[in-house]
Amino acid sequence: MRTYFLTFFSLFILTVAFSQDTLQTYSFTLEEAIAFALENNYSAINADRDLIDARKQKWEVIATGLPQITGDVSYQNQLKQPVSLIPAEFGGGEPGTFIPIVFGQAHQATATATLRQKLFDGTYIVGVQATKAFLSYSANNKEKTQLDIRKAVTEAYGNVLLARESVSIFEKNLETLEKNLYETQKIYENGLGDEESVDQLQITKSSIENQLKNAIRLQDITLQMLNLNMGIAIDAPTKLEEDLDALAQKQIDLGLMETEFNLENNVDYKLALNLNEQRFYEWKQAKSRALPTLNAFVNYGSSAYADTFNFFNSDQKWFDSSVLGFDLSIPIFSSLGRSATTSRAKIALEKAKTQLTEAEEQIRLQLDQSKSEYILAIEQYETAKQNLTLAERIEKKNQIKYFEGLATSFDLRQAQTQLYDAQQGYLQSMVEVINKKTGLEVILNEE
Repeated sequence: MRTYFLTFFSLFILTVAFSQDTLQTYSFTLEEAIAFALENNYSAINADRDLIDARKQKWEVIATGLPQITGDVSYQNQLKQPVSLIPAEFGGGEPGTFIPIVFGQAHQATATATLRQKLFDGTYIVGVQATKAFLSYSANNKEKTQLDIRKAVTEAYGNVLLARESVSIFEKNLETLEKNLYETQKIYENGLGDEESVDQLQITKSSIENQLKNAIRLQDITLQMLNLNMGIAIDAPTKLEEDLDALAQKQIDLGLMETEFNLENNVDYKLALNLNEQRFYEWKQAKSRALPTLNAFVNYGSSAYADTFNFFNSDQKWFDSSVLGFDLSIPIFSSLGRSATTSRAKIALEKAKTQLTEAEEQIRLQLDQSKSEYILAIEQYETAKQNLTLAERIEKKNQIKYFEGLATSFDLRQAQTQLYDAQQGYLQSMVEVINKKTGLEVILNEE
């Protein structure tokens, strides 16, 4: 009974602990979300593993040129031993005749150990040199992954704030519309208005209701996307501590436009350089295949022979042997195959150089374009804020005119539609400021 109780109690504790873990609530500012994602994003985790794998691969290459020791054990049982014929006259027999005889014993065991060492191999030397470039590529690839994560989290964070603000605005608009529709309905029922005014407001109300439902769905989806980018369960409750307007204000930094651009900091340029290094070593390795290779080896072994399997007996005799030798391989003629391989490697290197030049120009163009888009986003943000103020003022005036009988329902609906467009334009402009700044920072890649 005691055992059952302890088992039940342990399962209960585990269940409670699991429930607490699954119900953990996360809370992030934008920078905290980015920092969390850089540690927990699935791609970031694999990028770390790729870097570790690259270090292991470097040692794997180096180890091929270090001493290699192999051991071999073999056993043979000659079920039917071969027979040899010797002249009968050796044993006093008649000349011209032969005597069948079996040499050796049926059972044979051999144990050997061989040490091998490369003395010279051009492809190995180049391979060791190339490991540095491969490590550099892995490190740069990790850096690019981190920049992509930063950009993805920033965009996802902004989208959640956008959806959240949209829900709030649609709810306020719907509340105002319901009030207007109620008052208009009463006016119509009292014979002081027309049915068209009610219909106009009903159309607007239905449209806002649909947009509100969609915004609520998007709020959940964008939050799940943010969780995915941060490397946590998509259904985990996550709170965002930033306000969209305040965050957009923080992202306005015109001093960023004056930042001196260092092309060597750009991760795409680093990767293009890595490609050049890789192609260079491939060309160098192709040329090294025309060089001779020299290896040394030393072998030590022991063999035993018996009529029955008794090799583990203490009185079994073992006969030792040892060999020291060198292997020299000299490429002489390959029907121009090596020449073709080297030529192809040279062509690939020249293509990589051209791609590097193209990458430089593309990055500079991206920088100018990103700066232009960032400035435009800031300008549109300021304009959208002004337009929103004007649209609110116009809509408010039209509401007053409408209920005083100085404006039609069509005029009111037009003012309301203009206000709704201005609201969405303002929200989108804030997200654009955040995203465009992040895009510019990715290109500059300042530490």
